[in-house]
Amino acid sequence: MTASKHSPHSLRHHFLVASPYLADPRFHGGVIYLCEHSEEGALGLMINHPLDIHLGEILEQLDLPGDELDIPVFSGGPVQPERGFVLHTPGTNWQNTARVTDEVLLTTSRDVLAGIGRGEGPAEYLVALGYSGWSEGQLEEELGSNAWLTCPANTDILFRTRWEDRYEAVLKLIGIDLNQLSESVGHA
Repeated sequence: MTASKHSPHSLRHHFLVASPYLADPRFHGGVIYLCEHSEEGALGLMINHPLDIHLGEILEQLDLPGDELDIPVFSGGPVQPERGFVLHTPGTNWQNTARVTDEVLLTTSRDVLAGIGRGEGPAEYLVALGYSGWSEGQLEEELGSNAWLTCPANTDILFRTRWEDRYEAVLKLIGIDLNQLSESVGHA
């Protein structure tokens, strides 16, 4: 992973919440954590759509310890769904790690999974397969068409909020009551 040209308008370390106006059903009710956002595009991981597989199953497939780990693995997005990503807190140095913030790192190497399997992994982590990606200007265009709501991210929601509650928690952070969100446009 390479470092980005971090601009003051970057949405790195922000949550994206799919609005009712987002046409793509893969992201319906989705919360994405943006790991990267620059002039070249954006990369994020969906953090509230678990797959039908648990971390222990992946570790077993990779011949790593930890097959008993009954921890959800998330669909990070539709791009490269066979590729693994681990969002985690700092601690041990892993190969292929990019710093998102001082509190959040993104690792794509097998050694972090081996560490997790041995009980020597990061204190807090989230595992996803695939990612959500946008080419140059694409995310800005989607934001302009009200496809996404955004707000600064926090590690409490990212690592310590149950996945089932993340969508509502981020909406609350934005100041939106889920019960007042409509999927249709009203006309006066």
